[in-house]
Amino acid sequence: MFEPVLTRNINLPASEKIATYLSNGGYDAVKLALTKPPEELIEMVKRSGLRGRGGAGFPAGTKWSFMPKGCDLPKIVAVNTDEGEPGTFKDREIVERDPHQVIEGVIIAAYAIGASRAYVYIRGEFFLGIKRWIKAIADAYEYGFLGQNILGTNFSLDMSVHRGAGAYICGEETAMLESLEGKAGNPRLKPPYPAQVGLFGLPTLVHNIETLSCIPHIILRGPEWFASLGTAESKGPKIFSVSGRVNRPGNYELPLGTTLREIIYEHAGGIRDGRQLKAVIPGGASTPMLTAAALDVPMAFETLKQAGSELGTGAIIVMDETTCMVEAARRLTKFFAHESCGRCTPCRLGATRLYETLDRLEHGQGLADDIERAIELAAGIDGRTFCPMGSALVNPARSAITLFRDEFEYHLTHKHCMVGAYTWQKS
Repeated sequence: MFEPVLTRNINLPASEKIATYLSNGGYDAVKLALTKPPEELIEMVKRSGLRGRGGAGFPAGTKWSFMPKGCDLPKIVAVNTDEGEPGTFKDREIVERDPHQVIEGVIIAAYAIGASRAYVYIRGEFFLGIKRWIKAIADAYEYGFLGQNILGTNFSLDMSVHRGAGAYICGEETAMLESLEGKAGNPRLKPPYPAQVGLFGLPTLVHNIETLSCIPHIILRGPEWFASLGTAESKGPKIFSVSGRVNRPGNYELPLGTTLREIIYEHAGGIRDGRQLKAVIPGGASTPMLTAAALDVPMAFETLKQAGSELGTGAIIVMDETTCMVEAARRLTKFFAHESCGRCTPCRLGATRLYETLDRLEHGQGLADDIERAIELAAGIDGRTFCPMGSALVNPARSAITLFRDEFEYHLTHKHCMVGAYTWQKS
């Protein structure tokens, strides 16, 4: 039976306090890491197979190796706590209930790449998380894990927390860096990548919370242990955020490769009121929907891609037989249209037009060509925007039309929804 690793402390009394963390082996990984050459740590992370948990899935060790060597410029670690993907709430729980696990990962990453400064960027609405970050960082300084000459070595690291203004786009790493610099949170053109030109023009390593939380365990338990969990291309444990029409919504830590069926029916308690599963979004609102036929797909990067979706952040949104798929697509598209930074025309105008089309269909005012119009709009946005948000925003509508076209046609023909057991609150 799998024993939780990343979430092992979150249900302990006073789990956010440094005394609790230390009593459970906290910061032992830092003590061990500081005895090793930085190159060895980078190689350990590479061998572990750890891939970024923020959505892109890029190999973490490779990202570390991209940081310039023999460079006189200061290096930075930027911590992404701007968790804004609908359905995703894993990073928030870690920060609120076990922030020292993240700080330990930051210290090890900074030592490995030669960084002397770390910045935490956190979503503006996470009020408790902000307080927990500030307290945890202060305690880490007090206990000698941050500051000058950490644990008697010649390694020094300063760390501070900075609150964002609640923009979804700032979850994109370069938009986050722009916001950290005090500018509007608009994505940057890549290349250059942050590893070469990042925060304040300096080489910057950007990681999200869950990725950094994996680092101490790789150092203590070894990369082979981490690589033994998961699948051939998706290694280690993963926190899955399950929401929607399930009996026990919440965060569940399981090895990558665990099937959707096991997560939904064994861990999240199955569908409410004994209903049938109709659709599921497996990786957060920006990933394509799947039907109940995909329940046995392993939750891993490669297997979900083969199934026509993506792992994303691992946020599983469950919809039952009473869900109107037109309304689901409309709501999600409205979110993305609202959150567009407006920098490029396909996203700025296309998202709004796509939302307006779905809104007409949902409210019985659809035009004869609205379904085809939605498909054409999605094709005109996907791959034609400055950052990946354009491709993300079309996934709910495009996948819903592909999988449940009969519902869209019913709305168009009958001017109302074909499911009547449950009515979405209109917004």
